[in-house]
Amino acid sequence: MSKTVLLTAGGTGGHLFPAQALASELIRRGWTVELATDERADKYGSAFPAREVHIISSETIRGRNPLLLAKTALKLMLGTLQARKVIKKLKPDVVAGFGGYPTFPPMFAARLTGTPSVLHEANGVMGRANKLLAKGVDAIATSVPMDDLPAELTAKLVETGNPVRDAVLNASEIFYSTPEPTGPFRLLVFGGSQGARFFSDLVPPAVEKLPEDIRKRLQIVQQCRPEDMERVQAAYDALGVQAECAPFFQDMPQRIAHAHLVLCRSGASSVSELGVLGRPSILVPLPGAIDQDQAANAKVLEKVGGAWPIRQVDLYPERLAKEILRFMNAPEMLKEAAKNARSVGRPDAVKRLADLVEKIATKQGERP
Repeated sequence: MSKTVLLTAGGTGGHLFPAQALASELIRRGWTVELATDERADKYGSAFPAREVHIISSETIRGRNPLLLAKTALKLMLGTLQARKVIKKLKPDVVAGFGGYPTFPPMFAARLTGTPSVLHEANGVMGRANKLLAKGVDAIATSVPMDDLPAELTAKLVETGNPVRDAVLNASEIFYSTPEPTGPFRLLVFGGSQGARFFSDLVPPAVEKLPEDIRKRLQIVQQCRPEDMERVQAAYDALGVQAECAPFFQDMPQRIAHAHLVLCRSGASSVSELGVLGRPSILVPLPGAIDQDQAANAKVLEKVGGAWPIRQVDLYPERLAKEILRFMNAPEMLKEAAKNARSVGRPDAVKRLADLVEKIATKQGERP
């Protein structure tokens, strides 16, 4: 008989992409996959290989306002009741969570129903939602070593790496193409839901400061928010720069694979994909994060010479223009960085995580 897994993830690419990778691997192994997430998953849901997507009520804990905290608690309780009903109906062999507060109701419901569970932490620092759930799960899969956790959690840790989607694994077969000294230079810019606005304000003015002969070599692909699309595209058109702007690229792994240089945030999925694909990058960690998880992620590539992190406060148009010019004039440095980035890629992470999930699922039969 086919076994069933209930995957649960927050409705952003950073949470859903690793879950999608695991779903594809488990389906290949004969599993039935169900997904529990929030309404934000609509943008990605059509590509998620689940038999059914269950939208569960959730809310992120923000601030300390007693009224807002009470509303958040009520919504999480409602979500837990919904998730418990889903679990009772599906009777999954295991529940696997990928972070974000939308994972809290299904993972807590798994604990209430005695269903085996696995928690995956993609970042170098454990997120707040995962910290709340960690004590109640059977295993914690991590992307990188974690040595700052209490002993009761350390005993549950299994370092699997961060799974990447099949599209990334397929694109990893494309070797890095070193830019020619006078040829096209492909720059890819993306920032996710919390970064696209910053890059829309930063990159066009930086490109404007480049010499005309350098601008003519640029081929830019940039993710923009819908409200910024027109002005960003118009800025590049006015500069005579070849550019393609869109709110979301379904073929992002292919776009990364064909880039000479990537400018992006350092979310866990982005860093993992840059490693597997082996592409040099300028990383701009999201500022203001409580856990500074993106700064920790960026260090993984920085340590091996595969990326150059720059704090957002230190990155202004003049600085970015100098960086772009420096890299365009140093193709061999980019080639070496691409090689270095690939050295820390974990293309086998999804198989490792799938093995762990299958192992934990066997505990179902051991429970009363």
